[in-house]
Amino acid sequence: MNYDVVIVGAGLVGQAIASALVQGAQQKPLRIALIDPAFRTQAPASGSELADYDLRVSALTAKTQAFLTRLGAWQKIPPQRLSPYTGMHVWDAEGTGSVTFDAADLHAPCLGHIVENRQTLWAIQQCLQETQGVDVLTQKVRYLDNRDAEGYTPVVLENDDRLLARLVIGADGALSRVRQWAGLPTTEWDYGHHAIVATVRLEQPLLATAWQRFRPEGPLALLPLPGDEHLASIVWSTSPAEADAVLAMDEAGFNAALTQAFEGRLGQVLASSAKARFPLRQRHARDYWCEGVVLAGDAAHTIHPLAGQGVNLGFKDAETLAEEILRAHSKGLDLGGELVLSRYQRRRQADNLSTMAAMEGFKQLFAADQPLLRLLRNEGMRLFDKLLPVKQHVMMKAMGLD
Repeated sequence: MNYDVVIVGAGLVGQAIASALVQGAQQKPLRIALIDPAFRTQAPASGSELADYDLRVSALTAKTQAFLTRLGAWQKIPPQRLSPYTGMHVWDAEGTGSVTFDAADLHAPCLGHIVENRQTLWAIQQCLQETQGVDVLTQKVRYLDNRDAEGYTPVVLENDDRLLARLVIGADGALSRVRQWAGLPTTEWDYGHHAIVATVRLEQPLLATAWQRFRPEGPLALLPLPGDEHLASIVWSTSPAEADAVLAMDEAGFNAALTQAFEGRLGQVLASSAKARFPLRQRHARDYWCEGVVLAGDAAHTIHPLAGQGVNLGFKDAETLAEEILRAHSKGLDLGGELVLSRYQRRRQADNLSTMAAMEGFKQLFAADQPLLRLLRNEGMRLFDKLLPVKQHVMMKAMGLD
């Protein structure tokens, strides 16, 4: 039961790390275990009815697409489940300021792709199954023990099996138990927002455009889905009280409330699926590692979804961590030692923190209701919309191509 790497959490980031490690260590294989009691092998739905779409979708950037292509996963996502978007329109609910981004300004085919999370996860999982280089365990982890003198961290499962790992990777989400067991503290605060997600059918087509209205209560985004240009995935960030009220409505009431919240920009909301909600909280681990343990993805940081960067930051973590592990493995270095893990942290922490700071700035800017700030905000948006070189730089940064 000795492993070089034990990954706790088989979500998007955990499986991406496993796939990258297996593919990058073919000449000198790594012993890898992937642990998650929720691991499933059922193919996702492929229909075009509202209920056939995953409530959780991601706006995957060009950099993420390149990473998934190298893994062989992007090619496994059915083309009919990919929704490239060529534009983004953002406006202020408390004024007349707006900004429009267009892929044509970068001579790019699109700004990114809206993809259901379960489609992306299934594609990565197929890559793992093809390589057959990972032991998948569906037991829960009971606890992590202290690293021993030989450099192994014991991972104790609920059935009392005991794994010994050179490196334990916590990819087990925002409420990471690995982070808690390792004693890695976080800086965090509640946004005071809940996000409502659903799939809706609109009267007017989305025109391959992501739409976002910044309301005082929180941003409301409509993202184009594949298969039908009238279908959208919504991320409605709002106060807990408004979320309670909206979710208590029947479908007709919800559709009317959403139409009003979106100013009817795309006509009436004609139909909506089941809904889900989750509280929004920003957190960041002060350190991503300790001896024998490292964090990646939401286990290391969570961010407001207003710009859709959370999963893309997680994939950047996955790619960078795999690179550092493979480099160390090829040189015979201690995979769980400071030399390897501190390098990973240096490469990822600044990018994560700067993106989180930018999202927090946007959130605070559009939440401000002072008349002077509203005026300056709207004038700033109008000016920014006219500055093509600045917009190009922002688009490149958002696409991960800076």
